[in-house]
Amino acid sequence: MKTTLNLNDQLLADAKALAAQQRTSLTRLIEEGLQLRLRARPAPAPQGEVRLPVFKGRGGLAKGVDPLSNQALLAALGDDA
Repeated sequence: MKTTLNLNDQLLADAKALAAQQRTSLTRLIEEGLQLRLRARPAPAPQGEVRLPVFKGRGGLAKGVDPLSNQALLAALGDDA
C-alpha cells in the first residue's frame, strides 16, 4: 500500500543513509521500525471480567468477629472508631 509521510529532513537523510549502509530499501527500514514499535507496546487493559488475587493461606477471622460490621472489624484490629 502506498502512503505519504511528512518526515523531518534530517531524519529522512539519516534513514536513507542507514538503508544504503544495510543494503536495504527505505521502505523495508521503515517497516522494520514500525514492527519493532508495535511489538513493544503494552498489552491492552482487560475488558469485562477482572480476576482478583485470592489468598489461599490458613487463618481467618478471630472467633466472635462479625465480618459484616466495620466497627467489629476495627475493634478486632484495635483501632477504635
